[in-house]
Amino acid sequence: EEKIKVQKWSAEQVAHVVGIAYKSIYNWIDQGLLDLQLKDLPDHGIRRHRTKEKRGTFSHGRPIEERPTAIETRQEFGHFEADTVLSGKRKGQAVATFVERKSRLTIVKRLHGRDSQSMKQAVVELAHQLNGRLKTLTVDHGKEFADYQAIEALTSTQVYFAHAYSPHERGSNENRNRVLRRFIPKGQPIEELSDDELIQINWYLNSRPLKCLNWHSPIEIFLLNLRQ
Repeated sequence: EEKIKVQKWSAEQVAHVVGIAYKSIYNWIDQGLLDLQLKDLPDHGIRRHRTKEKRGTFSHGRPIEERPTAIETRQEFGHFEADTVLSGKRKGQAVATFVERKSRLTIVKRLHGRDSQSMKQAVVELAHQLNGRLKTLTVDHGKEFADYQAIEALTSTQVYFAHAYSPHERGSNENRNRVLRRFIPKGQPIEELSDDELIQINWYLNSRPLKCLNWHSPIEIFLLNLRQ
């Protein structure tokens, strides 16, 4: 119950750790044997329709077709996808999400604005923290990435741009953003979240076992590659 309600794990993740069939958890919820409801599960058991992009965009940059195959196959460490998560229609803060493609490690950083300057500062800070391990970024054409040339110059990181309305080209980021929304629902002002709460959310996102990682956690795989 704690893993699902607080840490936002899926039923399948819990079932793997406990060693049972994940359908049993759904059955126990239906039978009232757990203090859980379907609304506590990811997406409430359904997929939401994707809304049309309403942020400002631009059309320059290095296209994703030029991205090396090694990045596509997730064999090489240090290649990230990046995006911005907003708090509804309000002005003010947002968060940047960075997902390392090989380990699926997700780094959530506070942005003090929704502009390219705020994103540039976040990427430069991340590059410094990773000490040269930030090799590439794959992003969309949101206006917050309009200063990509400065990002490349300041961090020696190549920026690749996915096609419009092609979320599958940044699939890891899209997936992690859906999980993040369980902690930061649409409409909740980012300003309401303390730095400690953001740190806790980062830990919850990265300490859970993932099926695509053979049930290892992103932080395990990330640290293993970081030491190599």
